[in-house]
Amino acid sequence: MRRRSDHRLMYSDVRLDEVKSGLRRAFTWRGDRTDERWYADVTGWWRRPELLAGLGPALARLFADRPPTVVLGPEASGCLLGPLVALHFGVGFVEVCKNRGTPVDSDAWLRRTTPPDYQDRHLSLGFRRRLVGSGDRVLFVDDWIETGGQAHVAHLLTQDAEATWLGAATVVDALDSARVRRHLNVRSLLHVREL
Repeated sequence: MRRRSDHRLMYSDVRLDEVKSGLRRAFTWRGDRTDERWYADVTGWWRRPELLAGLGPALARLFADRPPTVVLGPEASGCLLGPLVALHFGVGFVEVCKNRGTPVDSDAWLRRTTPPDYQDRHLSLGFRRRLVGSGDRVLFVDDWIETGGQAHVAHLLTQDAEATWLGAATVVDALDSARVRRHLNVRSLLHVREL
């Protein structure tokens, strides 16, 4: 098992400009931009092994000055990217579940409901209480941040667990609010204008 101090040596293996360029090349907008139904298609990111291999270290580099003890990631893309970042830091990963029903086990869960997201939905987010504790430094990881609702709730869940919030590492920042970006300490590889 790698010692935590070893993660800093791996940053030199990943060229950030190459990762960003690869992200832009593998990204597609689907639909007509004048149509309400156009959307960001990030599936090309997962198909390219060299890009996938660089994403964990690139996102981790955003928080090299504040290494976490645990990484949180929401279903679905956060559960792909979060473990890549966690492995890079040599720490564990916790899945933030969406809209899970009542658990059938006896574990205690921390849960919160999001403000309206980009599709005007309210989501119930949560994780098992025993997975994040008061000594943890938490990094939230996802592919895209637009309203900040899920990251905000992850921040509140981190506070509920009496852990320390480090911030949110995302591939794309599509936030309109600089206040939300500062409050959540959002650091991203790309801004949506670069796509």
